[in-house]
Amino acid sequence: MVGYDPRSSNAVRSPEEAALAGSAAGMVTRALISPLDVIKIRFQLQIEQVSSRRPEGKYWSLVQASRRILREEGLPAFWKGHVPAQLLSICFGAVQFATFETLTEVVHKNTTYSCQTAGAHFVCGGLAACSATVACQPLDTLRTRFAAQGEPKIYRNLRHAVFTMYGTEGMFTFYRGLVPTLVAVFPYAGLQFFSYNILKGLTGPQNSKESKGGLQSLMCGSLSGVISKTLTYPFDLFKKRLQVAGFEEARKHFGQVRTYQGFRDCVVCIAREEGIRGFFKGLSPSLVKAAASTGLTFFTYEVFVNLLVRLKEN
Repeated sequence: MVGYDPRSSNAVRSPEEAALAGSAAGMVTRALISPLDVIKIRFQLQIEQVSSRRPEGKYWSLVQASRRILREEGLPAFWKGHVPAQLLSICFGAVQFATFETLTEVVHKNTTYSCQTAGAHFVCGGLAACSATVACQPLDTLRTRFAAQGEPKIYRNLRHAVFTMYGTEGMFTFYRGLVPTLVAVFPYAGLQFFSYNILKGLTGPQNSKESKGGLQSLMCGSLSGVISKTLTYPFDLFKKRLQVAGFEEARKHFGQVRTYQGFRDCVVCIAREEGIRGFFKGLSPSLVKAAASTGLTFFTYEVFVNLLVRLKEN
């Protein structure tokens, strides 16, 4: 069960349990979807047109990008930045689900709204994701930098990346792209929890003894991921472009290099130089990743919640 529900015997009963289940869900999901994340980031950072008819850029399709990365950088390249990405997923999952469970409980106990209504899930899910974003943004920036670098590598390891970025670009660099991230993450996460709640209600009963995750959670989570990603995708692209500002040496591997002066300048430059289609570069691998990651996150979260409940009962 995702979200506070006093009627459910298999729901989490404390923020600590939600944090533990959320971090475990994030860890499992990240390990499985890392290759899709690396490919998505490569597409997002590419300035040139993404087209197989006019292959100006380095990558133009999911299969072609996979083959090229494998040929040029080897199999480990699909897990570049996995350490900060894994830390990000564990941290984000813990903060997001703990905050979400707490907020839905507050809504249930202090307002006239039901904690299981779709509207409550939208608002609580958005606020929970914003909290997790602020807490984990430095890890997200590090993950993006590692996924962006080709060969030869600019950063040898996580420690080297932190000290190099701090020494050459200052503390602010770890929060590059925070504004578009917060603008996007509220509706994105809100729509995830909102859609998941709606889809779970449409596909099966919600009482505690019959709603135990499984295929239902996986499918509902995947659909909610596709819906939310499609509606908020451009903001994710803006964030990635801003996060690699000042990282021109590695970005040269993708072709042309652009440095933006801020969120507004990023949007205007992409629209002028790359057109409206530029806002949706990398959408295909992003949708595949969103379906896989969101489905796996909700599925594994409910699996770990049920496991914690059984351990408590025994």
